Amino acid sequence: MLKRLALASAFAALPLAAASLLLAAEPTPAPTPTPEPSIVLKAARLFDGTSDKLLTPGVVVVTGGKIAAVGADVAVPAGARVVDLGDATLLPGLIDAHVHLTSEASENWYRDFANNVLQLAPEKALLAIPYAKRTLEAGFTTVRNVGADDYIDVGLRNAIAAGVVPGPRMLTAVHAVGSTGGHGDGPPADPNLIHPFGPLEGVCNGPDECRAAVRYQIKYGADVIKVMPSGGVLSLADPVDNPQLTEAEMEAIVGEAHAWGRKVAAHCHGDAAARVAIEAGVDSIEHGSFIKPETLSLMKRKGVYLVPTLLAGETVGKKVASLPPAIAAKAKAALAGRTEMFRNALRLGVPIAFGTDSAVSPHGQNGQEFALMTGLGMTPIAALRSATSAAADLLGVADTLGTLQKGKTADVVAVPGNPLTDIHVMEKPVLVMKEGKLYVEP
Repeated sequence: MLKRLALASAFAALPLAAASLLLAAEPTPAPTPTPEPSIVLKAARLFDGTSDKLLTPGVVVVTGGKIAAVGADVAVPAGARVVDLGDATLLPGLIDAHVHLTSEASENWYRDFANNVLQLAPEKALLAIPYAKRTLEAGFTTVRNVGADDYIDVGLRNAIAAGVVPGPRMLTAVHAVGSTGGHGDGPPADPNLIHPFGPLEGVCNGPDECRAAVRYQIKYGADVIKVMPSGGVLSLADPVDNPQLTEAEMEAIVGEAHAWGRKVAAHCHGDAAARVAIEAGVDSIEHGSFIKPETLSLMKRKGVYLVPTLLAGETVGKKVASLPPAIAAKAKAALAGRTEMFRNALRLGVPIAFGTDSAVSPHGQNGQEFALMTGLGMTPIAALRSATSAAADLLGVADTLGTLQKGKTADVVAVPGNPLTDIHVMEKPVLVMKEGKLYVEP
């Protein structure tokens, strides 16, 4: 009995002894870092992301990576750094809802095809770093990367988030999900040389395989699911507008993605494929070249966003002479169809989010999309909303991004002059701030 009492006393003393050792070994606390001073951005005008007009003048106070105050006449905190931009316009950090930061097309489709096969993943990853930097410096602080190979998008996203390389925050899709032989599949190459893709790479046939494909993308880091229910322009073997997934397959993809809390972006040029995707519950239609008014009306009723990617069609249309004949024919048809489709979407009030399909066009030129949108009838203020509050709503980040409001993340862009009188100023920002850090400044 005495031994038991002695053991109990010894065990009871152990926590006290351990605590004493920890206290004795605890290092001297490091001095509390001095908070960085606030940054005050001043300009002649301000667009808050939601309004129908510009605020004049505009002031944004940034403290600790957050927006502390916004207005025409707000107090300047003591010791703050003041950046007076003069005749410029402050806006929320811009959002591009459709990019591919891990590649970039050249003027030679055949060389791009060879590089895609021959370049190893580490080389592609290193080449993607300047693409991300150029995109951020163009004023786009957030992007949705809708498809990549070799998990390069996930690595790039994580490296940017860790502060290792500069770039926009990324929502990634990993591999796009589509059918065998479809726009999301690999090239029609010798299967003995290039192994055919399966659900791991996003290629699926039948509802069960399609559910598995979605789960694989989520397992390896997808923030959003990209699906290919329609043919594409730059793929060699498939028609541009044919449906490539059945209703059952689409329902399986969308249902599985939504069950895991992921939104679904549907690449669609063709009307029939778009209707299947919309009925299945996708969150956005990308491109939409041949979509008819009846289907656009369905999009409006269901709140499905259109991401028009006008810059991609414009870019490919300028180099059709160098493309394989089958691709050139598809490019011409898509470019011709998109004008009527976009004007109909505006007329019917379809929600529109900004997207460029950069990679088809050079990275860093994303701002050219604004002039293309307004050139087809969109008002400048609506175009600005499409790349701020509307895109933030589509991406599901509106609680922290997309508007200049107190408490939100300090992503701020400034452009020279007034974008409502010259939309081309959106192509040349004079200031870019992401999370309170300046990446471009005068």
